[in-house]
Amino acid sequence: MALKATIFKADLQVADMDRHHYGDHALTLARHPSETDERMMVRLLCFALHADEALAFGRGLSTDDEPDLWQKDLTGAISLWIEVGQPDEKRILKACGRAERVMVYCYGGASHVWWNQAGPKLERARNLTVVSLPSASTQELAQLAQRTMRLQCTIQDGQVWLGDGSRSVQIEPRVLMAPSAA
Repeated sequence: MALKATIFKADLQVADMDRHHYGDHALTLARHPSETDERMMVRLLCFALHADEALAFGRGLSTDDEPDLWQKDLTGAISLWIEVGQPDEKRILKACGRAERVMVYCYGGASHVWWNQAGPKLERARNLTVVSLPSASTQELAQLAQRTMRLQCTIQDGQVWLGDGSRSVQIEPRVLMAPSAA
């Protein structure tokens, strides 16, 4: 018998001073049985970083042809494809061919090993941004995971604070690769 996803509900308030986006988002996250709280909360963080009414979660780990999050324009074209973790470079390059912009948010103790191996193979991708999230911060994010969450996220000058009112986690994303301004 297959295990079912665990459903989490999050009321997320975003104050993104860098993008001038301020909004409340009622989110439903399905956590795959093999997904950790840390990975799920990183997906939630990625939503906050790119918050938009058109941004949506993909179908999850068991789906090869969808990202963790994506945003489509009114024609159905993929404007933003977001991967979390340490995806295979072939998957990333395929995404770069399908979407206008691709973001990868890597995290965890072995992310530097993944980047050292994958980075040279991804240099040719002109629409790819790779961001590293500090392991200590993502582990703290996992502590915020609850079946029902009320979270506030503040983004200013590249710094991120995500909290639930009683505790807050500061995250300093570090860009490893970004498209060159042509």
